[in-house]
Amino acid sequence: MKSNKFGLGLAAREHLASGQPITRLEAIVLYGLSNLPDVVKEMRRQGWIIQSRKVPFAAAVKRVNEHAVLKPPPNLPVREIILTEYWFSK
Repeated sequence: MKSNKFGLGLAAREHLASGQPITRLEAIVLYGLSNLPDVVKEMRRQGWIIQSRKVPFAAAVKRVNEHAVLKPPPNLPVREIILTEYWFSK
């Protein structure tokens, strides 16, 4: 986490702190951050209340496509693939 203190990890932290949910897919595509769970773990250690739940891959793709273009292969079962979504809970 120290290597990302002011870089990629900071962008994901700010995203979470703003109240927006994020998945690992979004962290990779939008911020270039490959290990979102490390950021979440560090934030929890610092006292942040970060919740999580399972969401379909399709939901994450829809959110990514608000800022970028992500087109999964046509044969990818986007409704069956499940990702973990994290968000800051007050």
